[in-house]
Amino acid sequence: MNWKEFLTYRRTELIITVLFLAVILFIFPNFLAFVEGRQGVVLADPILELFNPLDLTWLTFGLIYISLLVAIYSLAAKPKILLLAIQSYSLLVIFRIMVMYSAPLDAPERMILLNDPLVQFFGSGEVLTKDLFFSGHTATLFLLFLVSDKKHLKIIFLISTVLVGIAVLLQHVHYTIDVLAAPFFAYSSYKIVTIINERITFNKFAGDKN
Repeated sequence: MNWKEFLTYRRTELIITVLFLAVILFIFPNFLAFVEGRQGVVLADPILELFNPLDLTWLTFGLIYISLLVAIYSLAAKPKILLLAIQSYSLLVIFRIMVMYSAPLDAPERMILLNDPLVQFFGSGEVLTKDLFFSGHTATLFLLFLVSDKKHLKIIFLISTVLVGIAVLLQHVHYTIDVLAAPFFAYSSYKIVTIINERITFNKFAGDKN
């Protein structure tokens, strides 16, 4: 389905989706500031205790931003999949807000700060240390793996997911549970949105037949 056909049938849904994402992204930095200012718990992580932290900031963000650019380029001509990706990501951010609010954590003791330029630009400019459970970087890359419809891109995004997950652990930016849980929440977001879209399409088709 090209953009012309897509906008004929799903223009309203696209507008609502983009507006909803904009609202979430407007709220999210304020929520992160709230999380950063509260007291949390330091978890005992036997995996992190096995090694000293390494600064892999450039590797992490190189993989993330290259993957995002590749995803945008590949989905630009596929509005249906792009809409699914935006909706799934919106739900993923909602999940992050819910679980971070419910599970206040402090950063691992030997964390090397991960300077995310986008988070700092849209947020307060401070380096965040408590946006922990679950890993948003890992979850986002795994979501790109899920929504992609080309095998070679799926391989690229899956490899990026694994490498970023390992990198944030080696840098002690996240606890092990943060990284392990990320694909679960990404898949849940993707699956929930997919099921809702399928039911809406089915009901609309059934209504048109009647």
